[in-house]
Amino acid sequence: MLPQSFSGWQLEPQSAKTSTDPVAADPTDYAVLKEYGFADVENATYERGGRKMQIKAARFNDASGAFGAFTYYVQPQMQVEKIGDQGASSNQRILFSKGNLLVDVSVEHLTAMSAADLRSLADLLPRPKGNVGTMPTLPGNLPSQSLVQNSSRYILGSEALIRLGVPIPAQLIDFSKGPEVTFGRYRTSQGEASMTLISYPTPQIAKERMAAMQAASLSDGPFFFKRTGPFLVAVNGNIPADEAQSLLASVNYDADVTWNQPTKPKPVENRAGFIVALILLCVFMVMAALVFGFAFGGLRILASRVFPNRVFSRTKSAEIIRLDLK
Repeated sequence: MLPQSFSGWQLEPQSAKTSTDPVAADPTDYAVLKEYGFADVENATYERGGRKMQIKAARFNDASGAFGAFTYYVQPQMQVEKIGDQGASSNQRILFSKGNLLVDVSVEHLTAMSAADLRSLADLLPRPKGNVGTMPTLPGNLPSQSLVQNSSRYILGSEALIRLGVPIPAQLIDFSKGPEVTFGRYRTSQGEASMTLISYPTPQIAKERMAAMQAASLSDGPFFFKRTGPFLVAVNGNIPADEAQSLLASVNYDADVTWNQPTKPKPVENRAGFIVALILLCVFMVMAALVFGFAFGGLRILASRVFPNRVFSRTKSAEIIRLDLK
């Protein structure tokens, strides 16, 4: 996964180590990494001008897993960085994701050029093709107004849900139904509130789960619920009822239908097709000439037999009609 060098940073020989064990990536939160689809990890040390940089790159089954792991590790005090698909930095640590990779960097001294160096690293990292590199769309449905910086989380399992302190229990969300969960914290006139947005495969499952949550005795209340399509939205915390309803109203499910129909390449881009079409045109013209030639010849023979010496087979002594103008 990691290159031999970037922006003058050189990989130290024998420092790169790989593992498929999530414990090697994070001995504390390895269960969370497994929920996000952890595949393998590579640790390496880079050196430039006597300075050291420790890089840990974890690969996941898809970009959703890498994005979820990024939101799990990012801290509110981190500054947003334009590295890869999303990045953040704090003190001597820089965290960013690209495609299905999550990269955690530790440097001895963070400088203004550190972000530029890591952008060069991100450009060298492989990007997966197809659906593996598709980012999740659910986090984009969280309202951005009054959202606390770096507070949004993307969750795919109960371990991350519990450790991130989501106020709805995992048994009520029921991850056996295949939901996606995104969570964020908001500033309100009375303090801070949270929004839990859950996407289920069907609206029927969302309706049934909302009824179960409304019937349960949840702590950290009061709770305000809304369902829109397969989305289930819950708001709770220190928030007035009118602000909660306004926050709920800003989340709406829009069904996007995409018709994937194969298209033909442009003629200028399909040289082989052009040559084949040209050959077929020539064959067609030759066949047409032969058919019309035989048809004309057969018509002459038939006319000569039916109307002898009248149309095509007149004798040489047949005079030509002429005008004697003298």
